[in-house]
Amino acid sequence: MTGTSGEGTSTQVTRVIEAPRDEVYRAFLDPDAVASWLPPAGMTGHVHRFDPREGGEFRISLTYRDPADSPGGTGGKTTGDTDTHRGRFVELVPHERIVEVVAFESDDPAFDGEMRVTVSLADVADSTEVTYRCENVPRGIRPEDNEAGCRSSLRNLAALLE
Repeated sequence: MTGTSGEGTSTQVTRVIEAPRDEVYRAFLDPDAVASWLPPAGMTGHVHRFDPREGGEFRISLTYRDPADSPGGTGGKTTGDTDTHRGRFVELVPHERIVEVVAFESDDPAFDGEMRVTVSLADVADSTEVTYRCENVPRGIRPEDNEAGCRSSLRNLAALLE
């Protein structure tokens, strides 16, 4: 689902993961787990800094195995093969919601601004419905690419926990 907010594009994807909410929540706050599930297909992850508390900051790099695989084939946002973003945890409601603001490290003004990421968790039978909403997606990121990346990350999270 793609839409436009007052500040910019927003995207939202949802996936049911066959794991309890507490396990899913922990996977979002464990830097080793994040490094394994966050990188979309064709990328690897490296967590430079990660302080999982409200107000805590993080810095994460996602590197394309092949820069030609990046959207548009132009390479990463930060370097030719890497997307690095930094951010902070705005709200942490255990087992229910995680709100972050993130900014890409890039010299290209198309990637300026803070993107707000809200992860909502809800029970669905013995599983967890994960809704990943990105607001104010930088104009340099096509909404369909953002959605595809989020879907890929959630597939990785499911593979980790199921």
